Amino acid sequence: MTSHLEEQYQTSWQERQTFAENMQPIIGQLFRNNGIEISIYGRPLVNASAIDIIKAHKSVALHEENKLRLRESFPFVQALASMSLAPARIDVGKLAYRYLFKGEANGLSIEQFLEKELSSIAKDTDLQESKDVVLYGFGRIGRLLARLLIERAGPNAKLNLRAIVIRPGKADDLEKRASLLRRDSVHGAFNGSITIDKENNVIKANGAFIKIIYAKSPSEIDYTAYGINNALVVDNTGIWSDEDGLGQHLQSKGVAKVLLTAPAKGDIKNIVYGVNEDMILSEDKIVSAASCTTNAITPVLKALNDEFGIRNGHVETVHSYTNDQNLIDNYHPAPRRGRSAPLNMVISTTGAAKAVAKALPELKGLLTGNAIRVPTPNVSMAIMNLNLKKATDKEALNDYLRHISLNSKLQNQVDYTASTEIVSTDLVGSRYAGVVDSQATIVDGDRAVLYVWYDNEFGYSCQVVRVMLAMADINVPTLPL
Repeated sequence: MTSHLEEQYQTSWQERQTFAENMQPIIGQLFRNNGIEISIYGRPLVNASAIDIIKAHKSVALHEENKLRLRESFPFVQALASMSLAPARIDVGKLAYRYLFKGEANGLSIEQFLEKELSSIAKDTDLQESKDVVLYGFGRIGRLLARLLIERAGPNAKLNLRAIVIRPGKADDLEKRASLLRRDSVHGAFNGSITIDKENNVIKANGAFIKIIYAKSPSEIDYTAYGINNALVVDNTGIWSDEDGLGQHLQSKGVAKVLLTAPAKGDIKNIVYGVNEDMILSEDKIVSAASCTTNAITPVLKALNDEFGIRNGHVETVHSYTNDQNLIDNYHPAPRRGRSAPLNMVISTTGAAKAVAKALPELKGLLTGNAIRVPTPNVSMAIMNLNLKKATDKEALNDYLRHISLNSKLQNQVDYTASTEIVSTDLVGSRYAGVVDSQATIVDGDRAVLYVWYDNEFGYSCQVVRVMLAMADINVPTLPL
């Protein structure tokens, strides 16, 4: 015989499940038909399971005094479905909480409140055209970018993945490429359906029709022959990092701009989205999305420098091994990297600390850096040992970074955790550039040590997509700030 408490809990759980299941189709339709990405306190709900939606609501209590129940947020999701809005990222959790618990209703109905708060994205403001995208290279970053772009496929997609360029392979190459997209040892199975059209060299995935182009160099390709025009080519190969090399893409018919998913040399702009994307000009033909580590540390460094000032510091990256290292001991031109990656911690170098200055010039010459490659396949950590201009304490510094993660222009770049149990695998799939581990923070007056986790594959790929949107002059605002 069940107790009253058991029955009460079971009834409450069933209610939450019902609301979550009712939210799913609305969230999906908003995304596919309007380009609206719904979240709850930064947790994305697009393609989320009912359990994920429930957990997202539960997380609100980590940041606020009151709980946000699904029955309280559901009317806000419903109301959004009847509004005419331009593409945006909308945090329904924050809007609902402000309306329900922070006295911002002011006698307005939910519909009136949302119209007021979201007036900047009225449908008639959506004059942005979609952009053809070509992925040049299909390795770790290339496949994750494909997943992210396919996730956004639909009638209102702003970035249309039209083609992937790879070197000529054997007869079963297309099947092998599709299989690598379908199954990933780190990031799990592809969320959807993938089929191939061998006759036309096409991968079909969740409504995306992706031409596979085999070529040894950019000079061989005429993209217009495939109906691709004014395209943004994203170079994931790592072969070229300067203007001469990357400029080869611009000689191909149908190409307008090039984005490099690695640090660039020379005068090419290195962009860390959230920090210096305003440097991207319409006339820029080649841009770099910098490195995963630079993306992880720069937003946090900017936030700290804005509030406390940074006199100098050292950044140590504990980085998962990459495809550049050897599976077993073998020749490698770089020091130590020839030793077996899955068996060794390997002291290496990183240019990330110096590269910060390209996105944040005020820190030029103030940071040193080093790296340790460790035997894990993904998720890395940056340990920042900083001397500040203004003294503080652990609680104040953590509170500030928590605020940055929730209510600032860096909220899509900086995440924050207060968990005492989190480990690296818990961060696989994080869509943030970096995640501040507040429990590990050390502060002694004007000296601070911060630990920042980052998914050096997926989190970085999310940053790359944001730079792609900026290069295409496509604005997808996050509301509310």
